[in-house]
Amino acid sequence: MEVSVILPSYNPSEKLITAVQALNAAGFDDIIVINDGSDKDGSGEIFEKVKEMPFAEVISHPKNMGKGKALKTGFEYFLENRPDKKGLVTTDDDMQHTAEDIKGCCAEMIRTGTAVFGARSFKGKDIPPKSRFGNNLTSLTFRFFCGIKITDTQTGLRAVPSSYLPVLIKVSGDRFEYETNMLLAMKESGLKFKELPIKTIYADNNSETRFRPIRDSLKIYAVILKYTASSLLASAVDLIGFTLINMLLPDKTDEGVRIFAATAFARVASASVNFTVNRRRVFKSKSRLNSSIVKYFILSICQAGMSYGLVYIITALSDTGQSILSTVYKMAVDTVLFFLCFVAQREWVFKEKTTDK
Repeated sequence: MEVSVILPSYNPSEKLITAVQALNAAGFDDIIVINDGSDKDGSGEIFEKVKEMPFAEVISHPKNMGKGKALKTGFEYFLENRPDKKGLVTTDDDMQHTAEDIKGCCAEMIRTGTAVFGARSFKGKDIPPKSRFGNNLTSLTFRFFCGIKITDTQTGLRAVPSSYLPVLIKVSGDRFEYETNMLLAMKESGLKFKELPIKTIYADNNSETRFRPIRDSLKIYAVILKYTASSLLASAVDLIGFTLINMLLPDKTDEGVRIFAATAFARVASASVNFTVNRRRVFKSKSRLNSSIVKYFILSICQAGMSYGLVYIITALSDTGQSILSTVYKMAVDTVLFFLCFVAQREWVFKEKTTDK
């Protein structure tokens, strides 16, 4: 095979031995198992049996460091010791992926030259409810907030070309969030991937999974939430500025002038905050500063115009006058505009030009 297998493992059962043997029977002759600091009684014997297999080797962490760190250890070892291989494939130690599916993803990766992820189906009565709900929610979140269309966000079966690894090794995260961060890094770097349908296997209702629902989900969604935190901060600045100007202007001020002045002041203040944080911390954009400023200015004008127009229309139709209700209307309008402008910033303002890879 022109592909190595990276198999992270922590406190494995005898399934690890079965998985390694099945991979070899399918044609894989280079299986790199990462012992992520296993401490369970009997784990040592299992890894010793794997070491005795001529087509496998074991690399051990001194303590448990997380699946993400285990994957990066495997990637680094591969780059240093397998210069002639076309790529690698990652899989799990609990036989959730069949050798045939692993081989199929590798063949497609070699054929296309892009990463190939095994995609499980989350339909059917046999799928654990928490797995179905969690994956579907994450998939929808990724599609909207990150512009990444993927049906199985936490698949452990990923065939990756060697050329991708220098980027992936530098991705942050040492536990389950690393696989999420990997997707974001691939999009930012212009590294393409495709999905290949595979069998869905949940042995014993997925009781052997080491995914910690609360802690690991928070880490995964922290990656998504950082994309919204900056805009929420700017929204707070915007609302405070709008409210102050709206309430401080003389009562006799024309309603249209008052709302326009409040909107303009608030937008200048919030735009400065939003642009700086989004460019440096959120999108980590390396696009040309002047170009980004111009695009952001155009977007801000459009957003401010829509905000002003819609708030003015709603205020006039409801005969609200000069009251806090104008701020309530603005919150509702700007919530919708927030989502639309987020997509515009991601796909236009801060989007970097990338070459096909």
